[in-house]
Amino acid sequence: MQENDDLVKLMLSGLSPLAIEDVVGQGELIWGRARTPDGPAACPGCGTGSMHGYQWRAVADVPIDAHRVVVGVRVRRLVCPIRGCVQAFREQLPGVLERHQHRTPRLTSQIAVVVRELAGRAGTRLSSALGVPPSRHTALRALLRLPLPERPVPRVLGVDDFAPRKHRSHATALIDAQTRQRIDVPPDRRADTPEAWLREHPGIQVVCRDGSGAYAEAVRRTLPDAVQVGDR
Repeated sequence: MQENDDLVKLMLSGLSPLAIEDVVGQGELIWGRARTPDGPAACPGCGTGSMHGYQWRAVADVPIDAHRVVVGVRVRRLVCPIRGCVQAFREQLPGVLERHQHRTPRLTSQIAVVVRELAGRAGTRLSSALGVPPSRHTALRALLRLPLPERPVPRVLGVDDFAPRKHRSHATALIDAQTRQRIDVPPDRRADTPEAWLREHPGIQVVCRDGSGAYAEAVRRTLPDAVQVGDR
């Protein structure tokens, strides 16, 4: 019996803050029942709270051997006695249970990694094969929640304008001219837009730009010592 308990704890190690009470297999689904640990639950507003009742939440976790994992968690509902504070709330467990989420953070991160590499429909198909069948809308929401990576200031910057859609307003593309990686995309092509960006990112030595006089003047004002390379 102890060996089975240890095996369950190992498979559901990401849910260790919860007290796992039961785990059963139902075809392609692994269903678990758990509860939040005993102890005081503080109001998110003032830190106090009194017991009001219980509520069940179904939370999906990362799959095991391509089997979906869903855990029914009994959480406490509490009421804050302080007038003007949060009246009623459910307890949360950071890293396991978060507000308005039906998936654990680690499952959401797994979906986001797949979608980041493959984008919408392809990411959804691969996630489904791995035992995580999200809709394409869920996949895109997970992708949009990913923080943008911090890119180093390039030594050689490429500046040019482009139209995101045909016959629509133009934007500015800022590219690392050596690695060809996109650095930023300001929403317009006015001279003060790249000028503000250049002031916030010092260290550029060479600027490759088109024949726009606005871009040339912006570079002269912010990077007087930088070499400008004219591009046809």
